Amino acid sequence: MTETIRIAVRKFPPFETAIVRQFGDFVRASGVDARVEIEAFDLNPLHERLFERQALRKGEFDIAFLSTDWVAEAHQVGALADLTPYLERAPIPDFPDAWSPSLLKLQQFDGGFWGMPYHDGPQCLIYRKDLFDAAGLAPPRTWEEFVAVARKLHAPEAGRYGTVLALYPDGHNSFYDFCVHVWTRGGEPFSEDGRPDLVSNEAIAALDFIRGLAADADAMAPNPRELDSVKSGLMFCEGKIALMTNWFGFAALGDSVDGPVKGKVDVAPLPSSGGRSVSLNVFWMLTLASGSRRPELAWAFMRHAASPPMDLLTTKEGAIGVRRSTWSDPDVNAQIPYYGKLDMLHGFARELPRHPRLADFAHAIDEMLSQALTSATPSRDLLVEAEAQIKGLLA
Repeated sequence: MTETIRIAVRKFPPFETAIVRQFGDFVRASGVDARVEIEAFDLNPLHERLFERQALRKGEFDIAFLSTDWVAEAHQVGALADLTPYLERAPIPDFPDAWSPSLLKLQQFDGGFWGMPYHDGPQCLIYRKDLFDAAGLAPPRTWEEFVAVARKLHAPEAGRYGTVLALYPDGHNSFYDFCVHVWTRGGEPFSEDGRPDLVSNEAIAALDFIRGLAADADAMAPNPRELDSVKSGLMFCEGKIALMTNWFGFAALGDSVDGPVKGKVDVAPLPSSGGRSVSLNVFWMLTLASGSRRPELAWAFMRHAASPPMDLLTTKEGAIGVRRSTWSDPDVNAQIPYYGKLDMLHGFARELPRHPRLADFAHAIDEMLSQALTSATPSRDLLVEAEAQIKGLLA
């Protein structure tokens, strides 16, 4: 009798095609009588289905794509199976040495290991090297230079904008961007245990900068509150953006498909102003549902998906593989010459606090940014309110 594995997938075409192809390869290699069903979700619907509707505990899915932002929350509510006993019974060859340590620590806590890394791609500066070369520009090292370059390359009459912000209130990129802007100004928006410290000079400067850039019609793509990281990344791949801060994966996607930016992309560290350049270590994992009715079969597939050829397939589909062997693969680097920069970018990586209420923190920051972009309320007052809201969540 054919068994069915159900997977909850973050809606993103490379994820959807890669996971189906990987399952097909698993069936061919293992000879098991099995099929896969995927259901793809945007961020907020995925979180709602997995947590509010308890789909992982109820066994509606066997495997789920899970952001590392959510792993503490998932553990707290008993949504995930600990992978440690599975790794002991059927270990993955060359685990853990084949992965960067930064991709294995966020999901390793409380005596368990709660997810296998699947898609990486730290935040970085992504830019059109052809436009930069033609204008005699170098990658900006400060945020002030970033704005100046965006204005110089802004050409809406040619269907191209200087830069883009992904401020759709999904608890994702706008929250991350705010934290990055605080860090790169020398501030710390949260302590390691999740206590907020938002009423600082660095946080005020960060929020002022985001407000100013969002309103800058001489540099910006319009309607940033309607754009998430995927939509803004795809705009870059369509040739509509000159430079942006976004996930490494969108640079690679631009060079992975035939289109207007293929062969014209490069990456660099994020700018900074008063602090040091940082990246953000957030990644997608494959996790085993605590309510899975087929946990051994699900683990067998997860183990297969973590193999070198399948990790390479993830990259070839347009996402970002997580094995060092993929990062150094000569064919990948021939097509995407900056792939080897992933190790360098991980050297700048910072993590957000691993806290079960992190998703709620993110939505509080989203609300603050919504008010910032639609009102004249001073930034300090907005930050005071957001900090009080987050402290209320902790209480």
